[in-house]
Amino acid sequence: MSTLTLITTAILVASILTTINFTISMSRPNTNKLSPYECGFDPHGSARSPVSIQFFLVAILFLLFDLEIVLLLPTPWAMNNNTPEITLLTASLFILLLVLGLAYEWTQGGLEWAH
Repeated sequence: MSTLTLITTAILVASILTTINFTISMSRPNTNKLSPYECGFDPHGSARSPVSIQFFLVAILFLLFDLEIVLLLPTPWAMNNNTPEITLLTASLFILLLVLGLAYEWTQGGLEWAH
């Protein structure tokens, strides 16, 4: 197929799908759809509602250990280097540092939901 045929086909398919979307869809706005927040949040109430800091702590811990997985994922491929001992030592030190940080948070009571 030539490039001109592909471009024409792509434009034709996009035009047909857009036309079908506008003709078939039904727009029935109501107060919930027209509000700035569709999640049920009351935009007229207090914006300073108290949020528990433990939710943020769990999110940060999740991100931390998710990042750990991402950083340790290339370890098997790094083992193909001339010195796999250095790769293992680096990965082990990284895991040890994270475990020590988790143990510190645990002993300080940072993971407790109620004080």
